[in-house]
Order: sequence, then structure tokens, then C-alpha cells
Amino acid sequence: MNRPARLIYVHDPMCSWCWAFRPGLEQLRAGLPAGIGFARLLGGLAPDDEAPMAEPMRHYLQQTWRRIETRVPGTRFNFAFWERCRPRRSTWPACRAVIAARAQAPGLEDAMIHAIQQAYYLDARNPSEKGTLVEIAGELGLDAPRFLRDLDDPTTQRSLEEEIALARSMGVDSFPSLVLEAGTNRWPVPVDYLDPAPMLGLIETLLAE
Repeated sequence: MNRPARLIYVHDPMCSWCWAFRPGLEQLRAGLPAGIGFARLLGGLAPDDEAPMAEPMRHYLQQTWRRIETRVPGTRFNFAFWERCRPRRSTWPACRAVIAARAQAPGLEDAMIHAIQQAYYLDARNPSEKGTLVEIAGELGLDAPRFLRDLDDPTTQRSLEEEIALARSMGVDSFPSLVLEAGTNRWPVPVDYLDPAPMLGLIETLLAE
């Protein structure tokens, strides 16, 4: 028996384009046809790295933030992050935090994603740091000691690697990405940051085929 059709969202909580897409994703989900499921996959943008972020990457990301603010009106970034924090090119800790929150309270998965994004992009806090992630977990009402144990548990890393592998098997290599799955078929759905209508129209067309 085939599973119901579902829209799969591949993301990373420290992906700036995913932050820009958050309002659009909410509109997209609200407009999905009845009976269409929704699932998230962590794409794992940047592996663990303790080294300070190289200056060319710091410059590139700040330029990306400025480009997003221009391209996606309403998206805001706090550039004080680059002065207050010690940036590292490492998003896997934040990805594991999402898995740890999901393990403890599945209903708080999206709240954890949003809290990481707000901490990073608006509050100039660094989600590459374990301490920041534990603070966020406590702010969400999670059991912080259990969260920390889960964050460091090898099974959490294995879960992340499995999600990354599944996303890659779908042909996803950038974030955010959308994949519509129906039976044994999968189709990419191009992300539109400004208008959910083209995405919804394509989903309806694909499901009707």
C-alpha cells in the first residue's frame, strides 16, 4: 500500500535562505491540498569544525545576508553577530539540536528550528556553540540535561547522517529544497520566496498526473 503523498522540506537551521523562506513555507503549508502530508529533512549544510571561520567566508556570508534582505523583503539580519560572536563554519551542532528536541518533544521540533534561527539572525547568538543550543533548549522548556545528553549521543549523529543521505538520494544539494513524493515518484518543487501560488500550482499539477 502506497503511503499518502507528502511534501518534503530539506533545510538547515543555520541556512540563511531557509530563514528567508520561513514565511513562505508557512503560507505554502497552509495552502497544501487536503491529504498531503508534510515532512522535514535536515540537509546538514556544514560539518563540525572548531576552527574560526575564514575571512573570505565571513565576507561571503555577510554579502549573502545583504542580498537576501534585498531579494526577500521583510527578512532581517542582525549584523552585530559578526562582531559579538566567534563564527565557525559548522551547522551540524544546530542540526543535532533539532533531532535532540524532536526526540524529547516531537511537537517542539519547529519551535527549536525557529528559536535557533532567531538566536542566530536576530539576537546575534552563535548556534554553532553547544552552550547556546542548551540555553535555547531551556528557553523552550525542554529538560536541558537530557537535551545535552541527546545532543552528544552518537545515535543523534547517526540520525543526522541518515537524513543527509536521504536528502542526497533525492538529488538535493542546496537548501532550502522541496520534494513532492507520491508513491514511488518524487519531483523537485522550485522554491519561490515571494509567492506560494507557483509552488501550489505545480504540486496540484503533479498530483493530477
